[in-house]
Amino acid sequence: MKKTELIMGMPITVEVVESGLITSAPYDRAAFGADEDGGFSDYGKAIAEVMDFFRAVDAKFSTYKTDSEISLINRGLIEKDKYSPAMREIFDMAEETKRLTDGYFDIVNRQGLIDPSGIVKGWAIFRASKILDRHGLANHYVEAGGDIQTRGLNGSGKKWRVGIRDPFNRTEIVKVLALSGQGVATSGTYIRGQHIYNPKKKTEKIEEIVSLTVVGPDIYEADRMATAAFAMGSKGIEFIEKYSGLEGYMIDRNGIATLTGGFERYVRSE
Repeated sequence: MKKTELIMGMPITVEVVESGLITSAPYDRAAFGADEDGGFSDYGKAIAEVMDFFRAVDAKFSTYKTDSEISLINRGLIEKDKYSPAMREIFDMAEETKRLTDGYFDIVNRQGLIDPSGIVKGWAIFRASKILDRHGLANHYVEAGGDIQTRGLNGSGKKWRVGIRDPFNRTEIVKVLALSGQGVATSGTYIRGQHIYNPKKKTEKIEEIVSLTVVGPDIYEADRMATAAFAMGSKGIEFIEKYSGLEGYMIDRNGIATLTGGFERYVRSE
């Protein structure tokens, strides 16, 4: 079963494969529409729970909603000791990411306001995948705006296929990855323009590279490190190479690709 909704200003897609049901896991048989033989034909409620979660994330973290918690924080209307647990978690993770990346990840934007979008999306996708896990759905795919968490196998019983778009021609795919259990995120300027910046040189545009894709053990790790690595410019791929558990694929402004040493193992071979 596959469903796409527009949430957080981007398409959110959830796909669940029926063979992914772990029968030993706790579940509400009626809620999942069990048939007389014990099979499951409707995963609608599990997917609806995921979509509701994304809506809740948007309501809390959107900098475009004047009544969101992050907007109220930016206007000084919520004291630090009154932050929600989710907000405190995001702030703590952002500070950790800033430390791990030598300051190249920063949720304070050029205007001096807090914008946690560089970490919230990957965190939300990861949490959404965990919701499906709790429902015993072992084979699934969660995508938000091109960033993806894979689990198990697709409907053909193979690893999930994920394409990396050509930043100079978005109708073309330059690489197809085969993933199972990994997360993949791409940071770049070819769709949204110069929305990523180098926190150490806030006024300068990042022009030497146009796309940097990161595969990690989960989408949270891939997403936050892709953002930080892109902010480093052409040196970002070197950072990914050295960071344990991550692989990367960078395309520069001349269309030349640079890969980390282990990236090819994710490229589809069959």
